[in-house]
Amino acid sequence: MSEIESLKVKRNLTALIEFSRVINSSLELEFILNNVLLTCLGKFLAIRGLIALKENNKFQLKLSKGIPGEILSTFPDINADNDYDFNEKVNDFFESAHLKICERINSSTGCIGFVCLGEKLNGKDFTEDDREFLKTILNIAATAIQNSLVVQELKKVNRELDSRIQRLNSLFELSKEFGLFSESTKVSRLLVYSLMGQFLVSNYAILNFEGSAIQVLESKFQIDELLTRLRLYDYLKIDIPVNKQKLEKYYSELSELGVHLIVPMQIQGRVKGLILLGKRVNNLEYSEYDIEFIYSVGSLAIISLENRRLFKEALEKQKLEEELEFAREIQQNLLPSQIPETNNFDIAAVNLPSKQVGGDYFDIIKVDEGKYIIAIADVSGKGIPASLLMANMQAFLQVISKQKIDIATATGLINDLITQNTSDGRFITFFWALLDDNERKLTYVNAGHNPPILVRNNKINRLSEGGIILGVMKTIMSYNSNSIQLESGDKIIMFTDGVSEAMNPYSEEFSENRLEQLALSTNSFTACDTLNRIKKEIEDFAQGAPQSDDLTMMIIRVK
Repeated sequence: MSEIESLKVKRNLTALIEFSRVINSSLELEFILNNVLLTCLGKFLAIRGLIALKENNKFQLKLSKGIPGEILSTFPDINADNDYDFNEKVNDFFESAHLKICERINSSTGCIGFVCLGEKLNGKDFTEDDREFLKTILNIAATAIQNSLVVQELKKVNRELDSRIQRLNSLFELSKEFGLFSESTKVSRLLVYSLMGQFLVSNYAILNFEGSAIQVLESKFQIDELLTRLRLYDYLKIDIPVNKQKLEKYYSELSELGVHLIVPMQIQGRVKGLILLGKRVNNLEYSEYDIEFIYSVGSLAIISLENRRLFKEALEKQKLEEELEFAREIQQNLLPSQIPETNNFDIAAVNLPSKQVGGDYFDIIKVDEGKYIIAIADVSGKGIPASLLMANMQAFLQVISKQKIDIATATGLINDLITQNTSDGRFITFFWALLDDNERKLTYVNAGHNPPILVRNNKINRLSEGGIILGVMKTIMSYNSNSIQLESGDKIIMFTDGVSEAMNPYSEEFSENRLEQLALSTNSFTACDTLNRIKKEIEDFAQGAPQSDDLTMMIIRVK
């Protein structure tokens, strides 16, 4: 090797060492790329050049020198696979930019970019030695560039982690705040403030759904126009976030209003509300991570709103149950507190109310020495209206029983009073009788009630004489009465349909058939024993199934 060549090699080695020291002195990508490109341009006296790096599986232009902007704007898409080959468009770009040589930047992970240089100042072509030296420079640079890219990625990951931690802390704090509020306005206001603070949005709407009804909790959009446009779509089925692109495609009316993002608020898979957000002040798009955070905050808010609603419902239910319990106590107090003792009759009665107040009623009223009014009735329906009508019935009976009117005529008067006081189609089935203890005689009228069972000599008779049910229409045809001379051993079982229609878990009814068989099998029992036996049979039949109707019975046994 000649002395000149030796000196040249020495200068090259010195230059490479200095180049390596400089580019490895910093992890800033811009600094490294500038030094790489300037070194290449200086070494080969090139007048233009560029550097492109691999990013998202494409080669992206990162730095250029001496190339006009209008040419740079035509930089083509170049796939950054391991076997990339420059296509015709790329070669056309190189030609228009007057780039003469191109070399890859290879690191331990493969090709991470390339460098292209234009013609030399002296007009000479690039030699094979020039190409080899360029490869050497790029091999040295590759490590520094790779390290810089890794550091950049780490910084990006750290920023995302910091952001996630910050948002997790925000979610934790918001969850505590949402739990403190009992008013929907405060919950929605907190939700709005948290979104405005995080995403700098000026237009927004918070919607809550109760069934298909829409409650606008907060809105900066024009409410009437927003609701009109929203109702054009099946908004209850928006169960995943809808970004700007999908809004433009599938919800154009909302997109035209300025909505850039819709995020559903769900509970157990059911859409209970929507968050609609407009454009961000900084013009950034909503990322997947942003949408995830909005969804989480919205979930906290809707759970708070739902808890508030359920709590309110629980309070109302508790209040209603207390009122029903009070009404049940009042209703029970309207029934006879004790059964009067008679010379010729053994009487027992029971009223077992269902879970709510109802319309069953029985009574025993002393009207004269040795004479008693016995009655049993069932008001249609359940709840407070039925119990009020039953109370009216009891008041009418108490008054009329003291008027010394025959029982058939009195039934017509009671019917007229009931008819005047009912307007919603309710009615009363009613059986009552005058029981004469001195003569052992029963005079009765049945106004559409379940005919009581008379057991005599092991045979079943039904007490059905009377007329229509009470409350349907004013009395046009008189009610008929019937008198029975009672005998020792006779037994009368009066009951409401809660007895015969008691249900078991298989939706089977106890039935009047079973009741008749029990009446015959308990013929020799006392009134109280008969009552207890029937109650036990019904309980065994029902097998714990909840009953929807009251159970009322009165047993009269002739001594």
